[in-house]
Parts: sequence; structure tokens; C-alpha cells
Amino acid sequence: MFEFIRTHRRLMQFLLLLIILPSFAFVGLESYTSMGDASNTVAKVADQTITQPEWDAAQREQMSRFRQMFGDQFDAKMFDTPEAKQEILNNLIAQRVLTAEAKRNKLAVTDQALQQTIVNMGGLTTADGKFDVERYKAILAAQGMTPTMYEARLRQELTSQQVNAAIQNTAFAPDSLAKRLSELGEQEREVQQLAFKTSDYAGQVKVTDDMLKSYYEKSNQFNVPEQVKAEYVVLTADALAAQINVSDADIKSYYEQNAKHYGVEEQRRASHILIGVNKDASDAEKAAAKAKAEQLLATLHKNPQEFAKLAKENSSDTGSAERGGDLGFFGKGMMVKPFEEAAFKLKQGELSDLVQSDYGFHIIKLTAIKPASIKTLDEVKNEIASDIRKQLVAKKYTETADVFSNTVYEQADSLKAVADKLKLKIETTGDLSRQPNPAVAPTAPYNNQKFLTALFSDESLKNKRNTEAVEVAPNTLIAGRVTEYKPAAKRPFDEVKAMVHERVVQEEAAALAKKAGEAKLAALQAKDDASGFSATQIVSRAKSQGLNPAVFLAVMKADTSKLPAYVGVDLPQGFGVLRIVRVTQPANVDSAKRQAEHQQITAALAQQETFAYIEALKQKAKVKILRPVAKSEAAE
Repeated sequence: MFEFIRTHRRLMQFLLLLIILPSFAFVGLESYTSMGDASNTVAKVADQTITQPEWDAAQREQMSRFRQMFGDQFDAKMFDTPEAKQEILNNLIAQRVLTAEAKRNKLAVTDQALQQTIVNMGGLTTADGKFDVERYKAILAAQGMTPTMYEARLRQELTSQQVNAAIQNTAFAPDSLAKRLSELGEQEREVQQLAFKTSDYAGQVKVTDDMLKSYYEKSNQFNVPEQVKAEYVVLTADALAAQINVSDADIKSYYEQNAKHYGVEEQRRASHILIGVNKDASDAEKAAAKAKAEQLLATLHKNPQEFAKLAKENSSDTGSAERGGDLGFFGKGMMVKPFEEAAFKLKQGELSDLVQSDYGFHIIKLTAIKPASIKTLDEVKNEIASDIRKQLVAKKYTETADVFSNTVYEQADSLKAVADKLKLKIETTGDLSRQPNPAVAPTAPYNNQKFLTALFSDESLKNKRNTEAVEVAPNTLIAGRVTEYKPAAKRPFDEVKAMVHERVVQEEAAALAKKAGEAKLAALQAKDDASGFSATQIVSRAKSQGLNPAVFLAVMKADTSKLPAYVGVDLPQGFGVLRIVRVTQPANVDSAKRQAEHQQITAALAQQETFAYIEALKQKAKVKILRPVAKSEAAE
């Protein structure tokens, strides 16, 4: 069990993320309290509802989180299943019942705890370790949220997490249970194998025509699924982009209207010496720090060239001290206010007076100034052209998508009308079945499950009408119509007779091998005989590499109260008899490993108890799922 957890961490992360509350990330969810009309309600939790838009938003958020986790290995198809969608709905319900329970118990999160949670999020500090308020606001704005909105939701999630933590943190595993499971994980079994190979019995098989015909009639292996030939048209944003030209006049006008976006504000470079003192320090400590700073300032007025040396020797800001106090270039809003105000009043090369901030006393030397500037039109021409084209393409695609959808629906007897109207090419393809073809690129629009479902609908097959416009990728619509239909059929017997003969021989030979193996197993259980077996192999849960999984399970599940123990197992190419001759426990116990395993067992029990607790809360809240995934999808 422990080896599985260690070697399948990504899978375990996936499972755990479906169990616990979502991690706090800068991604927007629909409001927890948004209410929809009855037709949009998918579930009820006490006096609250979960709407279809909320469910859809949760699915998008889940996909976004896993896309970040898995990177190039992310597969969106794992979420496009009834099971995955139902799990996300279950997770939303769990959030609601935990929130309700937290409210009932009057649980709350302090402002300090909320602030600390936000500060500890990665990527929100500047080079000097300060919280980057502007970046925080920008990330939230990109998700359509304000700090107030986000912090209200975060506070709610942290409050709910207290309920969850109260269960998880009280779980424990008895030492005896943890010890026994660890011993089972470390246990080693010495085993020998005796194989009865299918190939060794093929010569004994007597095949008759009746056997071949019986196998052929009972088997589905030779069925050919229903197939269609179809024609289709595809509308993409990329195709529309080629139809859009951006003129120099458009670029110039855009530049003039948005000139401020291409400007660079004035930046200043400074060095400083910080004599640190806490803002809550005593008056005596503040006075001592100020006196030291004044002494350094007096020295610098006499010997300005000593700044870097004195910074290295005296500055409390160790990061900049190593660089002689250099802070690099910065703009307004990047430093604490007293420091910024002083730095932007200095002339190049000038020293400041003492500047007091919450960190202590600063001596600032301005070393360079980058004046504010605006990029020329030539410098940003290509960038502007690209931005304008993207905006026009997005607008044109939205407008054209409506025309595309309406035309394929209203003039459903042919694709020619929509192709002529939008200057699209009618493509053809054959041998399409109800499921995507793994040999065809999954990005091919006609190899998409949604499109194939529409193509095989009664409206398309029986009534010979266009499919609806189906979105198979972002900014990609496809519509098609069936031109030829082949019903499901079975390949003729004469065509597959050789294949049937081969499989009958294989099946009969496997039966003979198993019969011989079981007879040998019965004889060995009556009287031990080691002849014919392979050399001894040590098998444990940590030493199963290269071993057939069926053999491994049979060895570890075998009753070893009496040795040697015998067990039979079906193998891909025959039957195996296993002889277990010895069971041992390692003499040296790895205490650190035992402790880690104990923690893993405790964590597993905690998850189980959390499951049970949430189920109890669901019963208490009288949860009703009004639109189960499988039913709603089947209806569609």
C-alpha cells in the first residue's frame, strides 16, 4: 500500500483533491450564493441551491488547477466524463454542507489569519520581500475579482476548512494496526514457479467445423460497427483572421487613443543604508538606532565615496548590503511611502537626510534616473496590429458563429448554403463510427466525440438533416451531414475462418494447459514435490518488479500457515503453479520508514472519516440532486 502511494503521487493528488476542499488559487468561481431559476438548479442543499452556471464554473476551475499541476501531461478528456462531472458536483455539495456546519457552530476567521494566508501565497512578494499589492490586485482583476470579493470567499473557505480539519486532525491509527500493516508490507516470500504453457498443448487440439462455426456465431470479435460517410464544414477563428486587414490608419488611431499604455513611467535607482529598528521598539532603542544613523550620515557628508563600504558594514538590509546598498531601478508604488517620497525628491548623486519608515532609519543615495518615455509608433506598430486583429477576429467570430449556427439549422438539407455564405470549404470523410478513431489525430474536428454523437443522432441518420453546429475546440465550430450509412454487420465466416481457427486452437489449448496445471496442483497439495520448479525467487511488496501482477497477487494472498504452500494462477499464456517455501521478516526495522507509514495510515483513516462525516452532513442538510450527470447527458 505504501509503495503504491509513493509511486503514484499524481494519482493520489488527483483523488485527494476530489475529496478535500479546493486549494486556494487565484481563479474565479461563480458566487457561492448565486441563485438561479428552477430550470438552472441542479442540486439543493438545505435552503441553498447549486445552479448549472456554478457547476460549469467549478468544472472550468478544476481543469485550470490541474492544467497548472500537470502541464504538458494534462489531458482535458479526464474531466469530460460523467464520473468526473459528478465528482465535481459532489465537491460543490460538500463545500455547501461544510459552510452550513461552520455557520451553525459560529466559526470565524480573524483578519490576521486571513491576511497571513494571502501573504504566504507564492509569487506575491517583491525582490526585497515586501508584499506586492499591485500584483495582487492585477491577478485578481484578470479573474474579474476585486480584493474585497476574493477575501470574502477566502474567509468563507478558511472557515469551512476549520470544520474539515476538526475531523481530519483527530484521526489516529493504533500502533498495533500500523505495525501489522508495515510488517505485511516488508514481509518476503520465497517462491518457485512451474509453468503450463498454452503453446505446449496446441498440438493436442482437435478442431472441427462445428467448433469453428459455434465460436464464430457466439463471438462479437468479428462484428463491424455501424459506419457513415459524411461531409462537413468547419468555422475557425484562424480562418477568419486571414480575411481581416488592419490598415496603417487603424494602427495610428489606436496608438493615439491608447498612448498612455505604451509609456514607461520615470524610474529611479538608489542605494540605501538601513539602520533597522522595529516600529514597536522602545524609545531608547529608537534613539540608539537614530544616533547611529546620524553618525553614518555625518561620515558620508565628509566622505561620500565611502557609501558602499559603510552599507556593507552597517546596513540591516542584508540583501542590498552585499551590493553596497544598491536597490536597482524602481518606480512609484514599489517602495514604502516615506522612502519613495524622499527618493523622488533627490537629484542624481545626492544624499538624503534620515528617512524613517516602519523598518527603521534609511540613508538614501540617488544613483541614476530613467526619465518617463513613450514608445514610438514604429516600435509598437506590430504589437498594435496584432491586438487590433485579435479584437476584430473575436468580434467577427462571435457574429459569424451565429450566422453559421443559424444557417446549418435553417437550411438543414445541405451544407452548401453555409459554405457559400461564409466562404467555407465542404470536406468529406469516411468510415466514421460512434466513437473517435484512435488512429486519427484527436485534434481533427470530425474525430470529436461531441460531433460524432450529433452525426449519429436520429435527426442526422434517419431524417438526413445537418447536425447542429458543434463546438469541438475553442473558437472552432463544425457541422456535418451523413452521405452514406452502413449498418452494423458481421464479417463473412469464410473471410475470417483462418482467424477463427487460430483463436479456437488458442482457447482449447489454454483449457488443456489449465486442466493439466490444476491436476498437478491437486497432486502437490497431497504430496510435496519440488521437481520441475524454477529457482527460488524472493517476492515482497517492495520487490515485485518484473513479476507478472497475477503471480504477485497470488503469492501475497496465499495462505502460508503451512509450508510449502501451493497456489495456482491463470497466466496470459497458460497456467502457473506457485510453490511458496519460506516466509521471512527483515531483521532490521527502519524506524523512520515505520513512522512515515504510520502517518500515511493515519492520513488514509482521516480521509475515510471525513468522507463519512460529510455524508452525515449531507443527510442532515437533506441534499437533493435534481439533475444527475448520467441522466441529464443521456437525455441530451
